[in-house]
Amino acid sequence: MTHLKSLFKGSLIAASLLCTGMVSAHESHHKTSHTLSALDKAIAGEHRSDKNKKRDMYRNPKETLEFFGFKSSMTVVEVSPGGAWYSEILAPALKGQGKFYGAQYPDTGEDNYYSKSRKRLEKKLASNAIFSEMMLTDFTQKKQSVLAPKGSADLVLTFRNLHNWGEEGVEQLFKDAFVALKPGGAMGVVEHRMPESQDWKKNKKSGYVPTTMVLKLAKEAGFKLAASSEINANAKDTAMHPKGVWTLPPVLALKEQDKAKYVAIGESDRMTLKFVKPGAKL
Repeated sequence: MTHLKSLFKGSLIAASLLCTGMVSAHESHHKTSHTLSALDKAIAGEHRSDKNKKRDMYRNPKETLEFFGFKSSMTVVEVSPGGAWYSEILAPALKGQGKFYGAQYPDTGEDNYYSKSRKRLEKKLASNAIFSEMMLTDFTQKKQSVLAPKGSADLVLTFRNLHNWGEEGVEQLFKDAFVALKPGGAMGVVEHRMPESQDWKKNKKSGYVPTTMVLKLAKEAGFKLAASSEINANAKDTAMHPKGVWTLPPVLALKEQDKAKYVAIGESDRMTLKFVKPGAKL
């Protein structure tokens, strides 16, 4: 009789564990489905212009964010949102579920690019309610910046910005991102990729950056490379153009000169790297 009771008790425990596993799997699937649905809706949203949507074929926002591990319940930081191309996707995808910080150049009151950039972004965010939960912080290149409260972020992102900041600025960015992230949090980087055969020191103004330099500076800040992807690769791009990366679409710096040639190449070849801050997730 005691043996039967033990068997019965064991069966109940096993059934309970099985149900728990099924519930956990169901919850995980539900969260993943919600994230995909939120991304799909944000990308297809009417708030995005046709001009911005046309760039999806080169920027691959859904695939890129999925690669970085994006979830709509996360605390996410976008460093230097610029014209808010990615913010138009991130803000509605996170709204009501997660938190979204935009770390942008501060408005110092001076008549310069940085202050004007901040004002343009603030005007953009005020133009649509989808941005109502997006919080702005101050990012100053080459100086220590608080991108988000210390240890609060699940994901820090920056898209095609590293070339603007030079080696010193990229070094500081990784340090700031490391502080902002939770243990186990990730940093996603997309950048115009310079072939290792080219000399970056001689071509710093080309808009392209060597992958080895990015890997080195991330490692020095404490990050581990989790994965790299060719999602945003373009084999047609040699990274050798008269006006650097701006020779290519969408800028087409040479205007009508050889326009068909550069349109045929398309947007730049880009590295897509995912780094992780070591430590168990909180």
